[in-house]
Amino acid sequence: MGRRRRQDRREDRSGGDGNGMARYQMKQKLVSIGQDSYIEDQHGKRAFHVDGKALRVRDTLLFKDMQGHTLAKIQEKKARVKDSMKIEDDGGHTLAMVKKAIISPVRDRWVVKIGDGPDLDVQGNILDHEYKIEEGRTKVAEVSKKWFRVRDTYGVEVGPGQNDIVILAVTVAIDMMR
Repeated sequence: MGRRRRQDRREDRSGGDGNGMARYQMKQKLVSIGQDSYIEDQHGKRAFHVDGKALRVRDTLLFKDMQGHTLAKIQEKKARVKDSMKIEDDGGHTLAMVKKAIISPVRDRWVVKIGDGPDLDVQGNILDHEYKIEEGRTKVAEVSKKWFRVRDTYGVEVGPGQNDIVILAVTVAIDMMR
């Protein structure tokens, strides 16, 4: 019985349940503007490069594949109230708009307006990186610290059929706004 529970926990941490979900490892310090960092897959292999550029008017995070192609960017205007953040593709087209919906002491709620798709709802404990991203009642992604034992690290599990880079950029945008 104890051996089976240990195996279940090991599979839960490694993403070994075969459900088609992609799992990524994110560092809490990822949102540091002016620094570069990487998003790793569940096996510790670098999957995406995050290029943090500090410009005079805006802070910008560029999400790139490992070949250096820009997949998405988040720009933050310095003088703007942090109530929403736009995620764009390399051509400047809006991929998503992340907006704060409801603030409460226990749970935060956010809405993600997807450019060409259905809106997503984000609910849970944002501060502790324990929340779900849902389309209606269907979970499309989950963010949790429980999958990794490394300090200041959390996991993002993205469901099949989802745009991984958009989901990852949404989690970073929420980190930047909280």
